[in-house]
Amino acid sequence: MEINRDLYLNKLIRHKHNGMIKVITGIRRCGKSYLLFELFYRHLLSCGIADDHIIKIALDDRKNKHLRDPDALCDYIHSAIKDDEMYYILLDEVQFVDEFEDVLNSFLHIKNADTYVTGSNAKFLSKDIITEFRGRGDQIHIAPLSFAEFMSAYNGSKEDGWKEYINFGGLPKLFDFTTEEDKVNYLKNIFTETYIKDIKERNAIRNDAELEELLDILASAIGALTNPKKLSDTFKTVKQVSISPETIKKYLDYFVDSFLIEQAVRYDIKGKKYIGTPLKYYFTDIGLRNARLNFRQSEETHAMENIVYNELKIRGFNVDVGVVEYYSQNENKRSQLNSAEVDFVCNLSDKRYYIQVAYSIPTKEKLVQEQNSLIRINDSFKKIIIVKDLSRSHYNDDGVYMLNLYDFLLNPNSLDL
Repeated sequence: MEINRDLYLNKLIRHKHNGMIKVITGIRRCGKSYLLFELFYRHLLSCGIADDHIIKIALDDRKNKHLRDPDALCDYIHSAIKDDEMYYILLDEVQFVDEFEDVLNSFLHIKNADTYVTGSNAKFLSKDIITEFRGRGDQIHIAPLSFAEFMSAYNGSKEDGWKEYINFGGLPKLFDFTTEEDKVNYLKNIFTETYIKDIKERNAIRNDAELEELLDILASAIGALTNPKKLSDTFKTVKQVSISPETIKKYLDYFVDSFLIEQAVRYDIKGKKYIGTPLKYYFTDIGLRNARLNFRQSEETHAMENIVYNELKIRGFNVDVGVVEYYSQNENKRSQLNSAEVDFVCNLSDKRYYIQVAYSIPTKEKLVQEQNSLIRINDSFKKIIIVKDLSRSHYNDDGVYMLNLYDFLLNPNSLDL
């Protein structure tokens, strides 16, 4: 089964020969090894690169145990380079090598070598991995399957595919399971035995009950505005546990740093400034979020918002939560300040989009509610409402682009139509 991952493959291709170490990062089981050892390897062969000029080592393979010694790996790489032609060094699970940072930095001195690596230990599952390479690291971040990537391998309609995707998410391994029971068990097991364990080990967490409780709270309220103080109050009132906002902030940073969740900051659109708190948190993979809650909460609206957020991030946008302030008259005819929220403010280079997400808009009143914030933005950037229950994409009478969810997810250029 071939899963289309052209977005990341093309990034690797564009970054060839740039004099840096290409470091493929992302949460476990999102497809890093497949991207490097299958898709990119085949690309090199298709470009006419001789197989003996591709040094391909899976360091988690027992037969390569001797190469986990840093000096042995260096000697092996140098001995494999026999001429002045370009060589490609592909190392999977490089964290098995002691002092791997030094080893990889040493490869930068080989003028005719281009190095690509993946890793899955706590350090590689962190945003600070690039600092280990003294400014010569080039991060290629890979996410779980987008809906379009998922559908490239799914045998069924987009409607059936959506039901599967919004429930179980986009980890590629799920295609190996045929029953819902096996998919549920897989997601629940790797969340506990892999993702949580990585965070605990990396940050030396011993009293982990509060950390796991915080994950449950975030999973139950994806897309809700919150902050450490509010979460601390929730622990006191709901869990009868006292945990300081400072500790909660630290745990939130751990989750973001490990790529398990992402945070969206609020942005005052008219004031053109960021607002510190509250923030919104979204899970990198909706299936993992559902597994965290034992698949008990299946509200489609919030899950859909999470998936739209992930898709925007995959497309390279910086995504914020928008706030529009405006004045109106109260019942005493006095002017009062109000604020309306824009789900997402998306920026990429000179492009900007204001986006609302709605499951359906069955009435005129619902449309007025959804586009209230959008029509109060006095600039020329595109205003969009992404709607699942929409027969066709079109501009409405107020100049707002009504975009069908499937059109958005399946067409990478959908925001520009």
